[in-house]
Amino acid sequence: MKEPFNRNEARKLIQEICATGIVESSRHAKEELAKDDLTMFDVRNVLRAGKILEEPELENGTWRYRVHTELMAVVVAFVSESKLKIVTAWRKKK
Repeated sequence: MKEPFNRNEARKLIQEICATGIVESSRHAKEELAKDDLTMFDVRNVLRAGKILEEPELENGTWRYRVHTELMAVVVAFVSESKLKIVTAWRKKK
């Protein structure tokens, strides 16, 4: 895998992994989801319908991609071409 991906490449790979691969959650993401009363179902909906608005960021040696909908944001990192890790997620304040 050659990262960083552009927004379109990242979006396509996220869709593929959601359909046929593995999506796992970090401990931090689980804690943040619980704080905002969100579930992995909500995360999958964001990954399915959301947009990547920013360029990826390199943090702790891993490229991170933010996927947004109007109500939520999810940060993901690619573990492999078939595995995605949810780094964190949050409900956007109105």
